[in-house]
Amino acid sequence: MKRLLFILLCCIGVSVSAQDWAVKTNLFYDATTTMNLGFETRLAPKWTLDVSANWNPWNFSDNKKWRQLSFQPEARYWFCEAFNGHFVGAHLLGGIYNMGNWDTDFKFLGTDFGELQEHRFEGWMLGVGVAYGYQWLLSKHWSIEAEIGIGYVYSQADKYECATCGDKLEDNEPHHYFGPTKAAINLIYVF
Repeated sequence: MKRLLFILLCCIGVSVSAQDWAVKTNLFYDATTTMNLGFETRLAPKWTLDVSANWNPWNFSDNKKWRQLSFQPEARYWFCEAFNGHFVGAHLLGGIYNMGNWDTDFKFLGTDFGELQEHRFEGWMLGVGVAYGYQWLLSKHWSIEAEIGIGYVYSQADKYECATCGDKLEDNEPHHYFGPTKAAINLIYVF
């Protein structure tokens, strides 16, 4: 098994020397009690692969739900060198969610968040997007990164009568979304 992993890493050009791996956390997600962890590895002098996962398993007071589990892999091209300066990326995203009982009376890019007050939605999502970011070196191992991305997300959800109980109203209600798909201020440790 170790030989197979070594051969695979050699074939895709990933080295395991210093400054080729990073672990990160998105401070925006941390502020919303969403546990998150990201890993990034250098694939070539100007290319990296970033993979992040986010999990919010909590029920809040008054049975408010914003539960979700999502993954977001991203290929990045760096204009200077990997882990330093400007970069652009192309990402995929996918996940599952269970949301309801939120007093949010607004619409954003075709999504009516006001429905979360009277209904609960339980479903899945898949999407694709592009992003731009910048990484500032703080020291040999620490960095801060800002990133914003836009894209398309397709989701399907079962719609329930109310946020805390109720019968299922609709099966697999499809939803199309185009807009922001990534916003991050990442604290990074580079190995």
